[in-house]
Amino acid sequence: MNSRQRTILNHLSKTGKVSVNELIDMLEVSGVTIRQDLDSLQKQGFVQRVHGGAVLQSEDEISHRLGINYDAKMAIAEKAAEYIIPGETVFIEAGSANALLARQMADESGLTVVTNNVFITRTLKDSEVNVILLGGLFQHQSECVVGTLARAGLDAINFSKCFLGVDGIAPRTGVTGTDMLRAEVSTRAAMQSREVFILTDSRKIGRTAMTRICGLEDIDYLITDDGIPSDIRVEFENVGINVMIAGPSEDETTSSS
Repeated sequence: MNSRQRTILNHLSKTGKVSVNELIDMLEVSGVTIRQDLDSLQKQGFVQRVHGGAVLQSEDEISHRLGINYDAKMAIAEKAAEYIIPGETVFIEAGSANALLARQMADESGLTVVTNNVFITRTLKDSEVNVILLGGLFQHQSECVVGTLARAGLDAINFSKCFLGVDGIAPRTGVTGTDMLRAEVSTRAAMQSREVFILTDSRKIGRTAMTRICGLEDIDYLITDDGIPSDIRVEFENVGINVMIAGPSEDETTSSS
């Protein structure tokens, strides 16, 4: 992704909609170049092209959330990919950082990904990765599969790591989500996995959503950006969580902890 496209995503994350003419004035390039950028962003699943411009999707869709704080999420995904071992089976739950993680894994052969998200499944459709999509009740906007069948599917599969997206993680309340049905699937995945990874940008840290997914003691790794409050990081590490800071300031952050 080039710098113009990142600028477009950052602008869209604030406005939700942008016109080609607006971007021509903002970026000082031709309309042909802007249209090529928007077409590329649409192919990557970040935006939806409309007449004269582009929009973000419904707020519950991963394609909407991918463009928000993109650089931090990409760094988180790249850090998480370092923990993937060729040939293993992993579970990836819905989430924008997780979707970017799936893209990082697309060139891995012999890897098996279990997921309850159709967007992530489509992301891997042209890859060498073996994909197991759980069955169950389909949520149209989030493209997640949930419910009894999804949980039963997890019971039948062994995987070594699970990567979860969250709506909140805090010292007192643990890991939480806004959707009860999706939270049930995440809870089951965390219970069955040898290692549990939480992938989230720091905006979610310190927040508490409606439904509990798991406790802090159930988490092995939290991968986030350097916006995590230092006092909360200490509390997380005191209960045994490996807090990994993704991004260019990681060395500085690690040396000061």
